[in-house]
Amino acid sequence: MAEKKYKGVRRRKWGKWVSEIRVPGSQERLWLGSYATQEAAAVAHDVAFYCLRRPLSLSGLNFPELLPPSCVNANVMSPRAVQKAASDAGMGIDAQMKVSRSGKETPFWGNDNQSYDCRSWEEKELSISVEDYGYLNY
Repeated sequence: MAEKKYKGVRRRKWGKWVSEIRVPGSQERLWLGSYATQEAAAVAHDVAFYCLRRPLSLSGLNFPELLPPSCVNANVMSPRAVQKAASDAGMGIDAQMKVSRSGKETPFWGNDNQSYDCRSWEEKELSISVEDYGYLNY
């Protein structure tokens, strides 16, 4: 079976999923991170796309229902702040999928009895930031 293709996501030949996005009005690219799952990379791209472009419709996003409220309610964000928000969101999805797979093979979007709760981004700060990775010093 072919893998689903998400916007703004590509797979490295060694299996990691990565995402990056262009900053509007420039040729600059924002590196959004490297993730274990394509869903995490897609959510990171969604967060960055929404924060940078503020589209009128959410129909162009991979997972519009997973935009963290802190991103939706934020004013204009710097590219660095967008990068951190996107990275945190992607890492949160990877962590959620790892936890959900440790008990049983249920993806993060769940089934009728289980849903993904975005409030975790609002209630807790992740202890890892994009500054912890050396690849940002370019």
